[in-house]
Amino acid sequence: MENKNGSIGTVAKKSISSLSSFITTFIIIAVDVLLGYITYQLASMGYIPLTVVFIIIILLISAAFLIPKLSHLRWIAVGLSAWLLFSIFPILFTIYNAFTNYGDGHLISQTQAIEQITNQTYLPETGKAYEWVAYRSDDNDYLLWVKDNEGNTFIARPVESEGDTRIFDVVTGENGIGEIDDEGVPVTIEGYTRLNRILAATDQNLTNIKFGDPEKTIQVRSPSEAAELLPLYEYNPDDNTFTNQQTGKIYYDREGTWTARDGTQLIPGFTSVIGFDNFIEFATSPGLRGPLVTIVTWNFIFASMSLLLTFSLGLLISVIYGDPNFKGKKLLRSFLIIPYTIPSLITILIWRGMLNPNLGIVNRMLESVLGISPDWFNVSTLARIAILTVNTWLGYPYWMLVTSGALQSIPSDIYEAAEVDGATGFQRFWRITLPLLLVSVGPLMIASFIFNFNNFNLIYVFINGGPPIPTATTTAGYTDIIISYVYNLAFASGRGVQYGYASAISVVLFMLIAVMSLIQFRFTNMWEEVGENV
Repeated sequence: MENKNGSIGTVAKKSISSLSSFITTFIIIAVDVLLGYITYQLASMGYIPLTVVFIIIILLISAAFLIPKLSHLRWIAVGLSAWLLFSIFPILFTIYNAFTNYGDGHLISQTQAIEQITNQTYLPETGKAYEWVAYRSDDNDYLLWVKDNEGNTFIARPVESEGDTRIFDVVTGENGIGEIDDEGVPVTIEGYTRLNRILAATDQNLTNIKFGDPEKTIQVRSPSEAAELLPLYEYNPDDNTFTNQQTGKIYYDREGTWTARDGTQLIPGFTSVIGFDNFIEFATSPGLRGPLVTIVTWNFIFASMSLLLTFSLGLLISVIYGDPNFKGKKLLRSFLIIPYTIPSLITILIWRGMLNPNLGIVNRMLESVLGISPDWFNVSTLARIAILTVNTWLGYPYWMLVTSGALQSIPSDIYEAAEVDGATGFQRFWRITLPLLLVSVGPLMIASFIFNFNNFNLIYVFINGGPPIPTATTTAGYTDIIISYVYNLAFASGRGVQYGYASAISVVLFMLIAVMSLIQFRFTNMWEEVGENV
């Protein structure tokens, strides 16, 4: 009896296992189909790098759940996929873009650019122009009524429509044509709705359709005119050139832009690899020979002073409120943490209003008490002081929380031994508290330095990098840091958005910060110190 029950239990377990395996396989196949569809759409739109990432994700998920030897990866497969898609890919794509001309005028693939240019048309000398009225069916099929200068009227079907009849006369009762108005325009056509001419002219589906005879097509070109248009440019795939059918001018591919020998260019261009051109342009930019030294110097001062002020104030508060005999410290700590709970954007805007030279409460108070009214936004030194003040207010609660916890981890017997040896309070702080505290928070200090080194939001929202440096040949200000300065170079220089150029600058900035971080870790031996005290 027991053997029989055991056999039944074994069979049941195998059945459940088989069902679970089937369900898992079905779900993975469904996920692969969905991701495969997304991959296909990305490939059809020319987003090859992102297409490759999705192919890798499909292979990773499929292998982790369908190959028994790789079953240990199934618990991290989704996380690895998200990490690849949202972390690794943006980094690699930024590096790739740094070597391309990706930006305004070069945002699409070569295939898309060729299609857009070949769709441009012109009216030849032998071509006719027509008045027109459009009709549309429920299935988004179009008909076009046209009238030439001689008063002849007819209705044209799209060239790609079924059937041999492309053009037919406007005769009541034929082809479903109903009553005709005084201008010879059909009021109704069976299966079609007459469109408002103004609204129809903005319909891209209509304006891109070629009507009538394939050898002499008619296209809508304005609310008042349709015409027998011909392609303006002819593409030669053998040498990747375009030829203007009106003038005979030839346009050659020059790093993603078809350019004629006289310098005229076709729009749009396409994304193309241009090597180190972006890096060379950045290194030889006139702006770098002017304000860069000032900006880099201020960037290091700003990051260092921000770290010093926020850490010092946060530590001071932690030490003061760390005294067990201090009354009401919990309530005061709650009040002091308020700046950390308010969104930084709101806090920055509040400080900007408080420091307004004309209406701000700070200036009104200083004027009433000391008789002075500082211009925080137009004097470089005062603007930098204001920036550091606001950043200190934003940052000290973080260090108050961090150092409060770190101070509690220091053994009290060390202080007792020092006190027995006759150490003063300052000596205990300088010789015991600070060194042991830096061991715990040292890596966080480096992270804070890097954050402030790239603190774009504060600079941009509070003062937008101002006041301007008068000798700079580019948009640059005394409170600009490198990231805000390169933002102006790449996006606010008047030549349009240049993602490739911005990516190159980002790569340079990343390398600069990476070197600084490595030097700091090497100089302080923080990782080794932390490892020894774990």
